[in-house]
Amino acid sequence: MSRLLLPLLALLLLTTGCNRTEPVYNSRFLAFGTINDISIVGVTRQQAEKAVAALEQDFAAMHRSWHAWDPGPLGRTNRLLAEGVRFAAPPSVLPLIRLSKILAEQSEGLFDPAIGKLIALWGFHQDPLECKGPPDEAEIEKLVQAHPSMTDIEVNGIFVRSRNPAVQLDFGAIGKGYGIDLAIEHLRELGIENAIVNSGGDLRAIGSRGGHPWRVAVRSPTGSGTLGYLDIAGDESVFTSGDYERFCQWEGKRYHHILDPRTGYPAQGTRSVTVIHDNAAVADAAATALFVAGPDDWHRIARKMGIHYVLLVDQNDTIHMNPAMAARVHLLEKRRYRVKISPPLMEEKGPAGRLQ
Repeated sequence: MSRLLLPLLALLLLTTGCNRTEPVYNSRFLAFGTINDISIVGVTRQQAEKAVAALEQDFAAMHRSWHAWDPGPLGRTNRLLAEGVRFAAPPSVLPLIRLSKILAEQSEGLFDPAIGKLIALWGFHQDPLECKGPPDEAEIEKLVQAHPSMTDIEVNGIFVRSRNPAVQLDFGAIGKGYGIDLAIEHLRELGIENAIVNSGGDLRAIGSRGGHPWRVAVRSPTGSGTLGYLDIAGDESVFTSGDYERFCQWEGKRYHHILDPRTGYPAQGTRSVTVIHDNAAVADAAATALFVAGPDDWHRIARKMGIHYVLLVDQNDTIHMNPAMAARVHLLEKRRYRVKISPPLMEEKGPAGRLQ
């Protein structure tokens, strides 16, 4: 999976003002090539340990199923897509194909898992990442001209086929979010209503921490320090894409892993994007799409994708936010950044309760 290093968002749990009679169980394990932190509130230690053990097995199975280059369901899917044959998609892969087609269309192809060959050409599929310089321009152009896209994949019931042999799926920009959604479903099936599932900084929180909101920190786009924080309660996901997450330094220039499908090169103009949404998979995909859209077009794409909370930091240290996000985020580095508030993404209420 790509985007496996620590994203912009790091989990901070409040340690003051919480109901101390509510037990808080914290655990972590390695999956998707990153650390996964689980916090569970309001159940016995035995219940929490059982739940974490189940999630660890879930995440291990998902990693095997969705790895684009190792043998497994997605690897087999990619081989058959390249052959252009009609085949029954593996049950672990088909839902991601269906959802990815929808989100790719909404994002106008700025999020598109079909560009796996382009990701491999840059070497961003490798773990650990090896920096060997950018690929040959002619090879990049050849793949861009082939225009692999989720629209090339036909889905009919459980059967799929690709009209384009250049299609190769890489779920690095949605798999972690989809996995977190499944993990939250599993926790609820186990009777757990207050928890955070945090995979390498991207997370979904349900319920509360003893009646108080979960607090999460938004990391500075430099990759260290804290830009601000958000209070999360109820059921929300917070995902971030940043240019420092996974990159190569070559001859004094940094090449990050978030590729623009239109050019074949790392997207320009953006340093980080943070998105809040009630669905982790949608938040995951949208963070990538808005990063690629950049400071000039993020607002339009966010509206098309139904995203209501966005914070984008551009390469000129300007923070772009819609009013609803500005009302929720508490910035800690205001002096360093210029803040630009966009028009609303939806019918948003101002301080006096009026619709804007």
